[in-house]
Amino acid sequence: MGPDPDFPFLSPNQRFQFPPPEKAKHNSIVAWGGNLSPGMLLSAYEQGLFPWYGEDDPVIWHSPDPRFVIFPEKLRVSKSMQKILRQKTFTVTFNKDFSGVITSCSQIKRPGQHGTWITSDIIEAYTELHRLGWAHSAEAYLDDELAGGCYGILIGKIFFGESMFSRKPNASKTAFITLAQMLFEKGVRLIDCQQHTPHLGSLGAEDISRTEFIALLRDGVNKLIDCNGLKR
Repeated sequence: MGPDPDFPFLSPNQRFQFPPPEKAKHNSIVAWGGNLSPGMLLSAYEQGLFPWYGEDDPVIWHSPDPRFVIFPEKLRVSKSMQKILRQKTFTVTFNKDFSGVITSCSQIKRPGQHGTWITSDIIEAYTELHRLGWAHSAEAYLDDELAGGCYGILIGKIFFGESMFSRKPNASKTAFITLAQMLFEKGVRLIDCQQHTPHLGSLGAEDISRTEFIALLRDGVNKLIDCNGLKR
């Protein structure tokens, strides 16, 4: 199913009011329906929601409780990763190949998952957000080939991580850690990792309540940071 073709298209300057996540009866699902137009997606992130649904479903908007996040002081870089970063095993770039990163994230096979939630509609919508300057990627290259990467949305001082992939050991971690360090240096207050994964937990992500996350979000999305480091 995917996006509703009859739902109004929202430009980047238009907003949609979702039901308050704090009042959701489900511990994750807040609403369903609508589309993936820029204004709709930005509205969702600003209110603590994100789209996650299967190919046969309408767009489903989630706001998990608890929420998995990384604070600047909690970012954890193991000694082995410090060595990889120090030796510059991978060459890391930002926004050099957003299309390659999101497409690779959709193609990578993950244990316990059948298919991908990163459908062609998702790829098209987030590529448009990238064109508009809201979605960003980090790429890790090995011998001039894309070996890993990650992407997400930056609004104010909050970075919403969406997905990552790796074709070589430690490639996605290298891309993510390098991006996270740069964002934190520029004043980002937290990186939203959405839901718990051991991979992100090893990097310092922790659970906080949805109520706390929404409170941090409401203040953080209204703060501006210098994004020059993410320029193409």
